[in-house]
Amino acid sequence: MHLTWRFVGLVALGGAIGTGTREALSLVIPAAGAFPTAIFMINLTGAFALGVVLEFLLRLGPDEGRRRALRLLVGTGFMGGYTTYSTLAVGIAVTFGSGQELVGIGYGLASVVAGAAASVAGILVGARLTRAAKLRSSGPKPGAGRRDG
Repeated sequence: MHLTWRFVGLVALGGAIGTGTREALSLVIPAAGAFPTAIFMINLTGAFALGVVLEFLLRLGPDEGRRRALRLLVGTGFMGGYTTYSTLAVGIAVTFGSGQELVGIGYGLASVVAGAAASVAGILVGARLTRAAKLRSSGPKPGAGRRDG
């Protein structure tokens, strides 16, 4: 168990920054009619980014030390505050309440399906980034293969 004040603080800090980022974006991204564009985009980018971060960290090694701290700060904290499936539920309810049932159904289905696809895409990108990082770190040493003369 890794419940320590340091880790709780990392999650809280990441959550506060993620929530602030979500709120800022939701204020500047306009809705497309009854469709809550901002929350849709926030949840998709969050699902993608979470896939990238967690896969990258997983492939680097055990969940300990800096990797654990980064996972808690960015994965649990920031992404937890940034994404908002509770606002997704409210958005669906609002569309139903305003007589826009098809928009609500489409929004809900698109959010779940596209969110899952974004997560998978993020995992694939995270795996590729890890492979690239490992290749760079295990590449030739400075001066290796150099010919004098």
